[in-house]
Amino acid sequence: MEKTVFEQTGGKYEQQGDCRLPCLTLPAEEEQPIGIWGQRHRRYLKEHHRILYYNLLTACKLSEYLADIDRQAEELFSRLVKQMAEREGVTEALKAQDQMAWVGRMNNIRNRATEIVNNELIYS
Repeated sequence: MEKTVFEQTGGKYEQQGDCRLPCLTLPAEEEQPIGIWGQRHRRYLKEHHRILYYNLLTACKLSEYLADIDRQAEELFSRLVKQMAEREGVTEALKAQDQMAWVGRMNNIRNRATEIVNNELIYS
């Protein structure tokens, strides 16, 4: 029997009943830890940008891409929280003086920073 183009390029077939099916596998993708920002972006891509999601998935670049987005988002979030807290005078002195006011103001800052990160990186 003459070899097919698939077999000539190194592909193999396996017998399944009366049919010979090609053994198709993707190369192993390096697993990278993906945080909450990367998980949110993956869900967004899967629901709203399926072509990009599946292109990254089949090219074995999805984990790397999501880990990079997660890293960028975390850096942006930390920088924003720090800058907003400095600009609004939310300091350790306020924390020692009035804890509830400090917690309320920090929660407000964190929520605003989350919205900015979501708009800039995650859902765009």
